[in-house]
Amino acid sequence: MSAVHHLVELAANGNIGGLVNGVAPNWGPFSALGNTAKTVIDIVMAAVISALLGRAALGSFHIKIGEGQNDIAQVSKGKKEVAGSLIGAFVVASLGTVFTIVYGMGI
Repeated sequence: MSAVHHLVELAANGNIGGLVNGVAPNWGPFSALGNTAKTVIDIVMAAVISALLGRAALGSFHIKIGEGQNDIAQVSKGKKEVAGSLIGAFVVASLGTVFTIVYGMGI
């Protein structure tokens, strides 16, 4: 089964949880936590990722405005915001995997 077919099947089932399980850590060291703690971690991670993606959008706005005004400093600021935000979003999204790997190495 191809990945696209799997995604279409998940979307047809109406279960969004299957698509976003990568952000919701519920394995390894997180499996011992209670449901409330898992929910809090999920909400915090989703909020941070949303904020970082919003900051990346703001950075792209700075790039567009800077290009329109021929302002190199504005464009440079926008590029730094976009790069930093996307790197931060990647790090936050992969924290569950990193914690699981470290936890597995400790066992």
